[in-house]
Amino acid sequence: MTQVLEDEVAVITGGASGIGRAIARRFAADGADIVIADIQDTPREGGKPTHELIDEETEAETAYVECDVSSVDDLESAVAAADEFGGVTVMVNNAGIFHGEEFLETEEEAFDRMMNINVKGVYFGAQAAARRMVEADGGSIINLSSVAGLEGAGEFVTYCGTKGAVRLLTYAMASVLGPEDVRVNTIHPGLIETTMTTDDVSIIGSEDEDAFLESIPSRRAGQPDEIADAAVYLASEQSSYVTGESLVVDGGMTNTQ
Repeated sequence: MTQVLEDEVAVITGGASGIGRAIARRFAADGADIVIADIQDTPREGGKPTHELIDEETEAETAYVECDVSSVDDLESAVAAADEFGGVTVMVNNAGIFHGEEFLETEEEAFDRMMNINVKGVYFGAQAAARRMVEADGGSIINLSSVAGLEGAGEFVTYCGTKGAVRLLTYAMASVLGPEDVRVNTIHPGLIETTMTTDDVSIIGSEDEDAFLESIPSRRAGQPDEIADAAVYLASEQSSYVTGESLVVDGGMTNTQ
């Protein structure tokens, strides 16, 4: 069976948990070597570290690099770690945080932290990877945004701002890097069942869950593997003529509101 990511080398920020963990495992199963770049290797949802699990499941080469994506030096080190496997060809800027605060009550420290991780981390993660891709034979950069980057939600002003920034950064990066054969796209997940939606946002498992699911045509939350499927498409030659695009994976939520 052909592995669509054979010979690819992927760096995945936030790859220890949630959506990043699912993307890393799927990429490895499809033939890619993987660098997990995360602040810790322990998955938030529990279980073995992602790189150890991949070692058991596949023949992929793996590495874990401790990485705070708000640090440009850490991002450079994470991308450089891929040189051991031949150099980065796919960059997945997945790491992100969420906290909901009323707009009139948001403090500068909380605002800066979310911007540094959700926006700065994407910007300089993409930059570090793109520099190497331009010198090589091109590559694919995948930035994780959110449906919150497509429409505003009053209770999530800062988060919406960061995810909207990721969307527009993606369009601009695609314009700059297209002539260098580097594709840049973004994925906008909807309600996905991870610790972010069970603990941080507290939608899944809450008394409001049923009402929220009623707003989604598919009538269910998505699974991290369903975002991983989209990422495989954008990382592979299956999307060789796709750049500067937003791939929305939300069960129809944003298209029907």
